Amino acid sequence: MAVVMGGPSAEREVSLSSGRECAAALREAGYEVIEVDAGRDLAVQLAEISPDVVFNALHGRWGEDGCVQGLLEWMGLPYTHSGVLASALAMDKERSKDAYRSEGLPVVDSVLAPRDTVRKEHVMAAPYVVKPYNEGSSVGVYLVHEEANGPPQLSDDMPELVMVEAFAPGRELTTTVIGERALTVTDILTDGWYDYDAKYKEGGSRHVVPADIPQEIFDACLDYARRAHDVLGCRGVSRTDFRWDEARGLDGLVLLETNTQPGMTPTSLTPEQAQAVGMSFPELCAWMVEDASCNR
Repeated sequence: MAVVMGGPSAEREVSLSSGRECAAALREAGYEVIEVDAGRDLAVQLAEISPDVVFNALHGRWGEDGCVQGLLEWMGLPYTHSGVLASALAMDKERSKDAYRSEGLPVVDSVLAPRDTVRKEHVMAAPYVVKPYNEGSSVGVYLVHEEANGPPQLSDDMPELVMVEAFAPGRELTTTVIGERALTVTDILTDGWYDYDAKYKEGGSRHVVPADIPQEIFDACLDYARRAHDVLGCRGVSRTDFRWDEARGLDGLVLLETNTQPGMTPTSLTPEQAQAVGMSFPELCAWMVEDASCNR
């Protein structure tokens, strides 16, 4: 088996960490594993190895947005996680929101706007969030507060088209789906914004698993995560993130996004949730390998 990691995206370092952890866990589970740092010649790299299965530990654009999935389909190699369509749909934040809306799932208002326009004027009333419409791991996210003196001065690294989304106040919750099962709910506690450092640096956040929240909200997270997984057409493992404004009860629970390839680092949420329901990290990785397929 090949564990594919790294790649050229902004999430390369996270992917390398995920891949190494997964490779070690799979060896512990009894698999023969070759680690592959994915280059633009990935097809050649894999052809030389000729693996039975590809464990896709890539994150971000290229590895998570349907591109590599299409390559693996073309090569006829079974691979973990979602297929081409679900991967592309989940990575496109506005189109995935359209899918949520079609399923009656709650989301906040958002618009796509040119980067230069967002630099010049507020395209919606503050507070709001600006983010790339096709990145993950809180890469390139700007939070614009009500007291902001002006619109955000986005970096030139941002794409020409960005998503502007109404800020959803409240607690950060998340739920992992494995196959058809929603595992549990995690309450993510940080000192501030749940940004890249909070997600991946040691001590950046504290996780309460299972979340100490009303049963109605807990059950709704499980239900919404399963429905999001299904409406996007996900396969294998996904993780859906929420915001919950507890002052508004169930009306305060909204979906933020679904991750088709959640992080698998030591501080990641999905392995932690699996552990909470009795599935060790090697067992989780082995389940993903046995679930791998092609032509989906």
